[in-house]
Amino acid sequence: MLALAARLLRKTLWVAAIFFGITLISFAVIHLAPGSPTDMQTTLNPLATAETRARLEKLYGLDRPLSVQYADWLGKLVRFDFGQSLSGDHRPVWDKIRERLPLTFSMNIVSLFLTLVIAVPIGVASACRQGGLFDRAATVFVFVGFAVPGFWLALLLMLLFGIYYPVLPISGLTSMDFATFSPWQKAVDLARHLALPIFIYTFGSLAGLSRFMRAAMLEVLRQDYVLTARAKGLPGYVVIYKHALRNALLPVITILGLSIPGLIGGSVIIESIFALPGLGQLFYQSVMARDYPLIMGNLVLGAVLTLAGNLLADVGYALADPRIRLGGRPRG
Repeated sequence: MLALAARLLRKTLWVAAIFFGITLISFAVIHLAPGSPTDMQTTLNPLATAETRARLEKLYGLDRPLSVQYADWLGKLVRFDFGQSLSGDHRPVWDKIRERLPLTFSMNIVSLFLTLVIAVPIGVASACRQGGLFDRAATVFVFVGFAVPGFWLALLLMLLFGIYYPVLPISGLTSMDFATFSPWQKAVDLARHLALPIFIYTFGSLAGLSRFMRAAMLEVLRQDYVLTARAKGLPGYVVIYKHALRNALLPVITILGLSIPGLIGGSVIIESIFALPGLGQLFYQSVMARDYPLIMGNLVLGAVLTLAGNLLADVGYALADPRIRLGGRPRG
């Protein structure tokens, strides 16, 4: 346990340094991009003059050197203050993010759960039946999953289930008369609205994860300890699920850890297509409006998820493989 605690402490300090670098680079890049919040607010206003734009830049603090702006933003971030939005209603950034957070997280967590539950058995079954009919069918499925763009599949499903066979809603989060529904009807209505987006999320990651699981399982099944377990006459399911599967899960843990940052980035297109009020749509709107504080708030959240995913992957390694938990030293 002491070795695991020391490993986590070193990893946490390294994560803090990486987080500082991510925020610094992100802050510089978004300010170097063409356009600014004042341009978006004054370009289409025929009464706006250069003096008006200068007053807005002073009001927002954009007239100061970039290093001073970053230091001011970082000082607020330490106090968990993301600042005020520069577009729309000028509300606090965290309030806007907090409103959109539950929807995006819920959809992606459900998608990750479904992906794990479906992909692991597919990968294990394909490895155990290498070259068989199921393995070939799964391979075709994987190539289709890799080849089909998510936005194209979303539009195709909207056309199929929303127009040709109108059985599912294709836009928004709730129906117009949602407030009059009973609790059960509200749950069903939410499920119907989220069915297609969650399917797109799951289908997009299912192919890759099942393929990784298959490759890892094939490698483990060739190891000496698995062959020894088979030679001892252990039942096949004991060899597969007790001895082989645990070690084969290490690459899957890596993929799941790297999937956590996609909670925001992967939601931009799907939430925009289905008009879902989530973080992805908020991030897209903030970029279009050059809303620097709101963009940085979303990027900070994405950076935290990325680093948290890496930490969780390390913890998962330690739980799945005792050699990592013991710092590479054998027991005894």
